[in-house]
Amino acid sequence: MSNADSELDRHIARLHGNGRLRVWSLIITFFGDAVALRGGRVALSTLQDAMGLLNIEPGAVRTALSRLAGEGWVEREREGRLSFYKLTDQGHDAFDEPTKRIYAGAARDWDGDWTVAIETQETSTRLGDHGFVALGGKAWLRAGGGASTLPDDLLVISGTGSDLPASLLSLWKLDDHAAHYTAFIADWRSFGAPENLSPGEAMAARTLLLHDWRRIVLRDPALPDALLPADWIGHEARKLVRQTYHDLLRGSENWLNDNGLPAQTRPDALRLRFNVLRNIAN
Repeated sequence: MSNADSELDRHIARLHGNGRLRVWSLIITFFGDAVALRGGRVALSTLQDAMGLLNIEPGAVRTALSRLAGEGWVEREREGRLSFYKLTDQGHDAFDEPTKRIYAGAARDWDGDWTVAIETQETSTRLGDHGFVALGGKAWLRAGGGASTLPDDLLVISGTGSDLPASLLSLWKLDDHAAHYTAFIADWRSFGAPENLSPGEAMAARTLLLHDWRRIVLRDPALPDALLPADWIGHEARKLVRQTYHDLLRGSENWLNDNGLPAQTRPDALRLRFNVLRNIAN
């Protein structure tokens, strides 16, 4: 058994050992990472095979899909005796902004602009997915503009601010985010030689890698470099996920090719992920 094999076994065991397994969340990871660029539709049997690589039973996949369908994320299509699933319009809309943040190549530039958003309804957590931090009550703050991507039931105020006081910077709880990145690095830096994995093992590892990464990076407010510590640990974590993802890509794409998914419909988008992807299997 290679080091990568044993590390994959460890990651799968960790997945099942972290309390109640959120199969629906893993399916969302697989949809966004593997299905979205291959026509956006996948057979139930292929989903079950993909989750089976992670030791998840077919019945658990069906239950998770029922939940996602009930919440408006996916819809089912029948072709004879076969079932297929695809994202709804609501699901596509919910994927757009997170996808940009998950696969970003580096911290973004900043022109000094700030955006304040004020909710008209009860305070929720939805603006956290757009890089905002809560100021208290119904007010939220984000470094940068881009109001066109926000929900339309907000009062949005944009402009250039002065130097950020250190006391305000503490709202972003960078120490907490740094701890998550440090744990991610500790989990994945010893993965070994992914090129020794079979296509199925590469697919399993890719799904787990992106699942871990997605849960961390989408909680990060994505501050620009100008507002981050000079030795920000998030940069090291992004380099690690970028290289590991690249190393797993050929084998995992071969698994997708061999397991019923159509050919890439957006190969350029795949190559742009993390800005370093090359030698991609088509």
